[in-house]
Amino acid sequence: MSFGAPHRHYRLTNSTNGRARELVEAGAPHGTVVTAEEQSAGRGRQGRVWTAPAGKGLLYSAVLRGLDERHALLPLSAPLAVCEAAERLRPGIECQIKWPNDVWLDERKLAGILIEAKPQDGWAVIGVGLNLTVAPDEFPSDLKWPATSLFPDACSVEAHMTPKGSTLARAAACRALNRVLDRWIAAPRDEVLSAWRARDALRGREVSWQDGAGVAEGIDDSGDLLVRRLDGDVAVLGAGEVHLRL
Repeated sequence: MSFGAPHRHYRLTNSTNGRARELVEAGAPHGTVVTAEEQSAGRGRQGRVWTAPAGKGLLYSAVLRGLDERHALLPLSAPLAVCEAAERLRPGIECQIKWPNDVWLDERKLAGILIEAKPQDGWAVIGVGLNLTVAPDEFPSDLKWPATSLFPDACSVEAHMTPKGSTLARAAACRALNRVLDRWIAAPRDEVLSAWRARDALRGREVSWQDGAGVAEGIDDSGDLLVRRLDGDVAVLGAGEVHLRL
């Protein structure tokens, strides 16, 4: 089960996840990867827009076929793969995961994952948006604080990727993600849970959500978030919206 062949790359597309869904519905094989330099309608979770300057990030969607109970922890294994790929590209950093699907670097959002699946047909599309060479002043005003980039300035690109350049960074990121995604999707359940818990950015911190607030206590064996409410009860949250209480 390898990713990256075939590989469709677009200069501009509406959404790599949308393209990948079209391809899988038309019979594209397992491992098909779609990338783009720019998206006109990139999407995040809960209907959000994913914004990235043209050519400055990895916009990536991979087709997984044979989806079954073995992939129950796919929402955990995909961000683990993104963390490892980023750390391979820039040795010395340590990525964390903000439940359920954001990859953090120094408590800022480096990447987001959007998984869309059709279990009855046995496939899923794994979408990744990874900021690579976006300068701080290139993020929209509402994202400048929470967002960050793997190589935020030309000097860091030159130091870690020679010759420097966003094109090389994107190609290297795609290759790295292809390799580690394959491994993490097939990893044993206990390994996935252990690795995710080691990268948990919320454990022990105060969080809030639509129906309450409390202190995050990690995830259960299904990947749901455990939060101890102020009254002492433990809430079990599915893949909803959780905010740090700063």
